[in-house]
Amino acid sequence: MEKTKTTWFQKIERMHPYQTLMYLGMFGSGLIFLFLTVAFLATETGNLEGIGFKMPKSFIISTLVILISGYTVSKMLLHFKEESLNKLKNSLLSTFLLGILFTLLQFWGWRELGMMGIDFRGLPSGSFLYVLSGIHIFHLIGAMVFGLILLIRYSRTEKDDIQHLILLTNPYERMRISLFTTYWHFMDLIWLLLFLIFVLTF
Repeated sequence: MEKTKTTWFQKIERMHPYQTLMYLGMFGSGLIFLFLTVAFLATETGNLEGIGFKMPKSFIISTLVILISGYTVSKMLLHFKEESLNKLKNSLLSTFLLGILFTLLQFWGWRELGMMGIDFRGLPSGSFLYVLSGIHIFHLIGAMVFGLILLIRYSRTEKDDIQHLILLTNPYERMRISLFTTYWHFMDLIWLLLFLIFVLTF
């Protein structure tokens, strides 16, 4: 008996409402970054070179940090399948701390831009550096808040053997981890694309 192929619409109908909301949110965020990036490229970016623009070192370091966080977050589902709550919590904690470090480095990058004479009220191309990186930070903080909620929950569950077992066998929990991982990788990708555009533009 031949298996009936599942259509794209049927796959959407079978999604959990949280999955649907997250993917719609990612789509909307992607459009925002796309429009802003196009607007940024339409500005006269060459003017920044004339005032001595150099890619902030903090932006470069933060790019390495977010790449590492992409590795730590990818371990979460693996540890869930291994039923190792301690490793799962540690991977989540590492990802959360790397997210904080990334955010702090971004703010320091803004300080470096200010020292170059590039501020939010100056050249349009300079303003877009703040806007694009700022919107990215805003989205990432949302993921970090969710990660913190999970971290607190795991810390409490770890002390109760019954709750511990229930959590690691709960398919809903697996979905939450999967959504968090997917969204974090999405934020990683967005920043890498922005950073690449910044590097190639100037």
